[in-house]
Amino acid sequence: MTKLPGKQMVVEALKREGVNVVFGFPGGAIIDVYDALEKDGGIKHVLVRHEQGAAHAADGFARATGKVGVCIATSGPGATNTVTGIATAYMDSIPMVVFTGQVPTSLIGNDAFQEVDIVGITRPCTKHNYLVKDVHKLPAILKEAFYIASSGRPGPVLIDLPKDIQNQVAEFDYPDKIKLRSYNPVVEPHTRQIERAFKLIERSKQPIIYAGGGVIIANAHKELRKLAESICAPVTMTLMGLGGFPGTHEQSLGMLGMHGTYCANMAMANTDLIIAVGARFDDRVTGKIEAFAPNASIIHIDIDPTSIQKNVKVDVPIVGDCRKALKKLVRTIEEDGRPQEVWREKFQPWWDQIRAWEARHPLTYKTEPGVIKPQYVIEKLYELTKGKAIITTEVGQNQMWTAQFYKFDEPRTLLTSGGLGTMGYGFPAAIGAQMAFPNKLVVDVAGDGSIQMCIQEMATAMEQKLPVKIIILNNQFLGMVRQWQELFYDRRYAATEFSVTPDFVKLAEAYGAKGFRATKPEEVEDTLKKGLATDCLTIMEFAIAREEGVFPMVPAGKATTEMLLV
Repeated sequence: MTKLPGKQMVVEALKREGVNVVFGFPGGAIIDVYDALEKDGGIKHVLVRHEQGAAHAADGFARATGKVGVCIATSGPGATNTVTGIATAYMDSIPMVVFTGQVPTSLIGNDAFQEVDIVGITRPCTKHNYLVKDVHKLPAILKEAFYIASSGRPGPVLIDLPKDIQNQVAEFDYPDKIKLRSYNPVVEPHTRQIERAFKLIERSKQPIIYAGGGVIIANAHKELRKLAESICAPVTMTLMGLGGFPGTHEQSLGMLGMHGTYCANMAMANTDLIIAVGARFDDRVTGKIEAFAPNASIIHIDIDPTSIQKNVKVDVPIVGDCRKALKKLVRTIEEDGRPQEVWREKFQPWWDQIRAWEARHPLTYKTEPGVIKPQYVIEKLYELTKGKAIITTEVGQNQMWTAQFYKFDEPRTLLTSGGLGTMGYGFPAAIGAQMAFPNKLVVDVAGDGSIQMCIQEMATAMEQKLPVKIIILNNQFLGMVRQWQELFYDRRYAATEFSVTPDFVKLAEAYGAKGFRATKPEEVEDTLKKGLATDCLTIMEFAIAREEGVFPMVPAGKATTEMLLV
């Protein structure tokens, strides 16, 4: 059996797990792993300009591909700089393995230079983490890390590698498979629960399918569509679920929740049956929990049993892989033998009501002469890309306008921070997605505030020759907070207005990228066309209406039927 130093074990494990690109930033405590990567030469390393960028890029790579993303940082501040990215991945169930350097084991606990307890710090925001104290255990730990990160409900796993462990030698006995006594995710849904779910569907008159990010994680989008079309049920999606069901499908009601469509929120409030798939009934969806879907029975399909019954009472819990559960449910419906026409006729009165809600308050916005509306920019982006781009977003108004006005028909085409709401996520995530798919169009939709959080990664994109496109909706405000201040704080714009904003076109040029700007509505389409046609990193800046809001909007603490409309 081959004997290897710990640093080489890491490289060999990455290769065996099919990892071909990692994102990172070196330092003294991780320099030996970097040396091993350089000597081997078989894995592409992307040098970021900040460790937060490495974590977000690994996250974006994982979301775009469905594979485990990998990033590397040194000890101390290098490790702590990854925490925001780790927490972002944790909240959205993204598979990621994070390697951090650590001071030698003999110095741990002595407040050595660049020492920090990163295992303790990240325990609440990792699925699991390790401090390696014995090089003989490292091969099994490496295998476990990738298994835990990618199985069950995915999430980030951190491996903290002391400097001496990286250089100690042991046999590299890398397991083919791993089995952990304390970790056995339930994958196969219980047949009896599927049967109970079908009986509820059979009895319902006003059902709705509520799809979350778990549909995309489980690659269950085809099965979800089959279910929806089999019983002619409307489908609404969370922010994380967009693309899990085609946004242009006639049965799609769009996004629900705080900034969801009027129709989706009214349908959820009046349904008699919610079929929840890979979603967790978070506060942005439910609004005032006591008023949420008061007359509905609930079927909840999720691989994570702790997500079921956590926020709402569930009538039929189904623990298991979403794809497997949907397949079983569709099979049960098909075995029942009722043709689609029967289901369509059964739910026609429900559809009549839904179409009335759609007609009453469709997604719209008011135009103003000479003023660029951000919704118009997103509509034009969708039109010019034909919905075929991978879209990343930052967080705030730019994120919500994108969710509302760009129609996502395919999974893994919207990469956005849903649970944590991380400003600065979109651009490094776009870098990760572009590394995964060099020939695809990748566009980051940003605000002028959030883009500056990780703007230094322009150097990374240029160095890697990545043709990422950045759209900046510039209102010289922290837009979403400003909107709340306008509506609920008597327009006291405390710390939300930018008196100094960079010239983003010149900034692009300073990095060797391209920059374009539009200040009038008639310039929007031409600016987008020029920017999208470039073969390098490009910023397209749009001077939008400064006090434009995102509507519909459900105020905090209100029921989802108490929407503020345009």
